[in-house]
Amino acid sequence: MTTALGDDERAAWYEAENPWGPDDDFFLALACERPERRVLDLGCGTGRLTLALARAGHLVTGVDPDRAALALARGKPGADDVIWVEGTSSVLGDAEFDVALMTGHVAQAIVDPRDWVETLADLRRVLVPGGTLAFDARDPAARAWERWNPADSREAVTLADGSQAVGWYDVTDVSADGVVTFDDHRVLADGTATVEEGCLAFRPEARLRADLAAAGFVVDAVHGAGSVSPWARVSASSWSSRTAEPAWRPERQGRADRAVFVREPV
Repeated sequence: MTTALGDDERAAWYEAENPWGPDDDFFLALACERPERRVLDLGCGTGRLTLALARAGHLVTGVDPDRAALALARGKPGADDVIWVEGTSSVLGDAEFDVALMTGHVAQAIVDPRDWVETLADLRRVLVPGGTLAFDARDPAARAWERWNPADSREAVTLADGSQAVGWYDVTDVSADGVVTFDDHRVLADGTATVEEGCLAFRPEARLRADLAAAGFVVDAVHGAGSVSPWARVSASSWSSRTAEPAWRPERQGRADRAVFVREPV
């Protein structure tokens, strides 16, 4: 039987499929370069990194459009130490942050070019002078989607109730502008099969640099470029940048933020 997961089931699957990893260590260490920072975790999901940031002593806001994921996050120990907000970057208003993070697939899941531009503009607006933006994006040159097939991407998943499930990806389209569309297959222990469509935008370095420049950022450094990874994953890379303020925003001239990219093809 093929059906669709409910919102709560989807959040639980995400939680089981995405345990703490070296990439979380990387972003946590980056946020902890200074103590007691105001940190935004945009696309926080079920709060894995969000809660760790709060435990490290930061004032953390977790934002996500997925109500079920936020509900799961709010039920975890320490959740009362985080400000949880349902929505996207558009809900940030006049908030101010020292650090803004988009980890995992968050940046790539913002597929529409207009939404991407608006997200960067929102983040640029809420970062205080000297603030940091960090996010990751797979390197399109590695063509990771070629391994997103039933044989190579098949993975067993143990859900919270102890039941065993299996999932895999199957690419259905790769557009000229780098948007990869794929079917996300899941089979539960009782034989229930689900298929949901997903899309990720693979942006090359030149486009990311241009998008950042247009938003007022200047790339400061690239960490883990080429075959070197900031968390020992082959071919991952991370970048850092700071802002260059447009002349038409004189009230913010002289501001020096930076953005960090993590590029992970695998």
